[in-house]
Amino acid sequence: MQEKNTKAEQTLFQKNVSETDTTPKGATNAKGAVDKTQVKEDTAVKKTTTKGSSNPENTSRPTVDKSLPKQEENKKEELLNGALHSGELDIYPQGREGRAVRVYCDMETDGGGWTVFQRRMNGKTDFFRTWSEYKAGFGNLSEEFWLGNELLHNLTNVGPVSLRVDMRSGNHTVYAHYTNFSVDSETRHYTLTVSGYTGTAGDSMRYHNGRPFSTRDKNPDPMGIHCAKAYMGGWWYKNCYKVNLNGLYGINSNNQGIVWIDWKGKDSSIPFTEMKFRPSRFSPATHG
Repeated sequence: MQEKNTKAEQTLFQKNVSETDTTPKGATNAKGAVDKTQVKEDTAVKKTTTKGSSNPENTSRPTVDKSLPKQEENKKEELLNGALHSGELDIYPQGREGRAVRVYCDMETDGGGWTVFQRRMNGKTDFFRTWSEYKAGFGNLSEEFWLGNELLHNLTNVGPVSLRVDMRSGNHTVYAHYTNFSVDSETRHYTLTVSGYTGTAGDSMRYHNGRPFSTRDKNPDPMGIHCAKAYMGGWWYKNCYKVNLNGLYGINSNNQGIVWIDWKGKDSSIPFTEMKFRPSRFSPATHG
């Protein structure tokens, strides 16, 4: 049974955008991020030194201006110089004069450059949350968390973006890579776009392409069963799922667990998952 939110989790992720502004990342084998905004040329990323819960002053979620800074190039240069490692990172979607947004970066998997936006690993964080909580984000960046739908929308709509999902069960690991990934605006219910599969997990996410996000208190597609309530998570459900990575941790009674059907079927709850994105044009550095 999942634990209730701690006060630290509630303060870790603050509401990221005003309601009227829609301008527009234990055991783990994958950690990471890429910054993808373009507002000012001198905008750069700043590595933090603290792991785990972050200062609430640095975790508000600003909107992203459509004119992006050249942070991707800056970050790539730092990566090539060996300056960046997997861990927490402050990015500045509105430039250095704006507020920092703390994310978790995976600079190791498949060349690095990944912004992690979801992780399940120990069941400490409750993912059966409301629309507003999924919008703002919740959890602990060093353990389990959801980065937030508003920030996810902002950062995946500034150019071509790739999605990677890493999963582990026992000694078995698999991945799914999608060359086309984005999340639409709140007015469009954070609708998912995903296509272009390669990998070892099976193409289960394709089933959810074009679906709106749903939570226990909001079901944008009211036809049929309220899947978010029935399967205890927030997700892009489609009567109801082939993937349910935000389901109940360690529990699979009534198929309410963490599921990727094309890998483990509906009867097994996956103990470790990590979802992440990076610009499709990102060129992995050679390490070593």
